[in-house]
Amino acid sequence: MTTSGGPGTRPLIAIVGRPNVGKSSLFNAFVGKRAAIVSEIAGTTRDRLALPLTHLNRDVLLVDTGGLVEESESAMDAHIAAQVSAAVSGADAVVLVVDARTGITPADQHVAAMLRRQSKPVVVAVNKVDNFKQEALALEAYELGLGDPIPVSAQHRTGLDDVLDAVVGLLPPAPEVPVEEEAPLVHIALVGRPNVGKSATVNAILGHERSIVSEIAGTTRDALDTPFAYQETPAVLIDTAGIRRRGAIAPGIERYSVLRAMRALYRADVVVVLLDAREPATDQDLHIAGQAMEAFKGVVVAVNKWDLATPEQREHPAAFRKQVLERLRFMAHVPVVFMSALEREGIDNLLETVFAVHERRSMWVPPEHLSRVVMTAIGRHTPPSTNGGVLKLYRVKQEGVAPPTFVFYCNNPTRVHFSYERFLENTIRETFGFEGTHLKLEFRGKGKVHVIGGHRAKGVPRSSRAAARAAERPPRGRRHSGQGPRREG
Repeated sequence: MTTSGGPGTRPLIAIVGRPNVGKSSLFNAFVGKRAAIVSEIAGTTRDRLALPLTHLNRDVLLVDTGGLVEESESAMDAHIAAQVSAAVSGADAVVLVVDARTGITPADQHVAAMLRRQSKPVVVAVNKVDNFKQEALALEAYELGLGDPIPVSAQHRTGLDDVLDAVVGLLPPAPEVPVEEEAPLVHIALVGRPNVGKSATVNAILGHERSIVSEIAGTTRDALDTPFAYQETPAVLIDTAGIRRRGAIAPGIERYSVLRAMRALYRADVVVVLLDAREPATDQDLHIAGQAMEAFKGVVVAVNKWDLATPEQREHPAAFRKQVLERLRFMAHVPVVFMSALEREGIDNLLETVFAVHERRSMWVPPEHLSRVVMTAIGRHTPPSTNGGVLKLYRVKQEGVAPPTFVFYCNNPTRVHFSYERFLENTIRETFGFEGTHLKLEFRGKGKVHVIGGHRAKGVPRSSRAAARAAERPPRGRRHSGQGPRREG
């Protein structure tokens, strides 16, 4: 199994295939059905290269690689060979998508031949099987020699579980990482647009030239891990390739450099989003920051090349910070630091902020204090009515850290409105100082679980339903403060 190293690494599953077989539609169908994190927060760009997925209790990173571009017949073999090799080099398993309507084409055969020579598990998904007649057409995929093809329909959302069952079943068991290896290391990923100064920042932090620094955008092709220590705290610094807009990513090697950068983001503890002081908070910066937040990572925004800012900007950094956070309105809780990697200015402040965010991300809140704060906030601002009724919150507890996870027991999770989620999250963050990290909120009750960002309630295992029903009932002998007067939303 190929990994990028580091604790908490998710296996990467790449979806490959020629153009127009429905890879992106299949990706969206998978994500919509089983996504651990699907955010509707305003201000984030919705096009995605990769998203985390949980299936059969296995956390993976699902990647939409885009179409393999066909060229003239004479050049097709070499061209497809290069793209498939790049696509699967960082993947732990591959889903090859073909089209039942067009049948198996020479391009499909070329891709399959390349995959057969790889040591990666492969599942063949025959897409666009929308009726019984087309199921028979799916049998043609046996000629690819990659095992039993699985008929699916991205449009009708059929066969999705079968594909996920197959691909997760081919992965080796998740390795158990010893606590003594996992606990001390803080993984810090530097992400940003091309040529924003990521490699120069790595060199400034380490005090020597570890990465190639060039004015040519795209110099860094892979994620580079470098161990270092800050005030005797061991850490790993991850320098990544620049993340472009999806439409601006060239086919081939660069596309898969971006995928490796996305994978590095998901295995980090704290993500430093680097901005260019001369062009801060572009749409692509919002996209990158949104990816880090949706992964529930600690986030620090670092404005690099501060030495090139205008005199007025340097004289009034607070106004510049406000301008940046107004653009990053969906994550206004993140700290913003100013630095110059070239001049090695502000590096100490950056590291101090990063480690402070990591410490807060691993913080436990006293249960009594948490309950008192949240229930007081609920009494002050009762939930609005939605979905034909009023949400009632009975109790809250912190269930985990990194990311800080809070569970609310309620009468009906389907009545949770995203604006009220935001209110509860902001209350907890502002009271207990969770600056720089996106909190994970879960709402349980009536046999269902609602996770912040999902905006859908899904069933919980049958064994958990009794506990969920018990959680719906308020404590005996007293009326809970969460049951205030009805308020129309």
